[in-house]
Amino acid sequence: MPSAQHTDDLALRGKRALVTGATKGIGADIARRLAAAGVRLVLTGRDEAELASARDDLTNEFGVDVETAAVDLADASAPEHLAGVAIAAFDGLDVLINNAGVSYPEPAIVTDPGHFDTTIAINLRAPALLAAAVGRHLVEQGTGGSIVTVASAAALAPLPEHYAYCTAKAGLVMATKVLARELGPHGIRANSVCPTVVLTEMGQRVWGDEAKAAPMLARIPLGRFALPHEVSNTVAWLCSDSASMINGVDIPVDGGYTMG
Repeated sequence: MPSAQHTDDLALRGKRALVTGATKGIGADIARRLAAAGVRLVLTGRDEAELASARDDLTNEFGVDVETAAVDLADASAPEHLAGVAIAAFDGLDVLINNAGVSYPEPAIVTDPGHFDTTIAINLRAPALLAAAVGRHLVEQGTGGSIVTVASAAALAPLPEHYAYCTAKAGLVMATKVLARELGPHGIRANSVCPTVVLTEMGQRVWGDEAKAAPMLARIPLGRFALPHEVSNTVAWLCSDSASMINGVDIPVDGGYTMG
């Protein structure tokens, strides 16, 4: 399989980015990709110790400025607060990466109401409100910007036992399109990335069983799951001027899974 390549090839150096869910999995790889490109980062998550470790690792390896903010995105007031903290960190923002999310796999007919509400709160309400708050700042700032949402192939094609997750991610894709429509005239682009299963540590733990993975792999023409850098490279590209005419799209990173 191809290996990750972190190169400063997208003219992102000096940009200011907020990355949610930045200490694990896809979010950690996105943060690393952007740090390698010289982006100044605000990292968020719920665990202060994990955030401090991520900050130190990225600062030591790439020499970039990194700030952190521990937040619980299930709290309805968190998005507005987080936007303010991130904007203050580097006196403005250029990029928002909406990545944080949760999942409680269970059949639709036995959906737990608490799981459903938590999934909607973290996977839809929080990123939508955060994007709105950051978008308002970007309009006032007047220098354009990029909002990238890490949605899911489950937003584009139904995934069994992911009722709340599919619902939230599909709503988030449409919310991103509304942002693209409203903020585009201000030079602000909003796009979604929709990965299939990604072989993060969690992905390998959940999908490492061959019997469970086989039906999903059979629907992917490339015959494999995604690697974290294949998502983070797409996200980095969308943040850059190389994607300056890309607005309001949802890009599957899925080996062909969602084409039917």
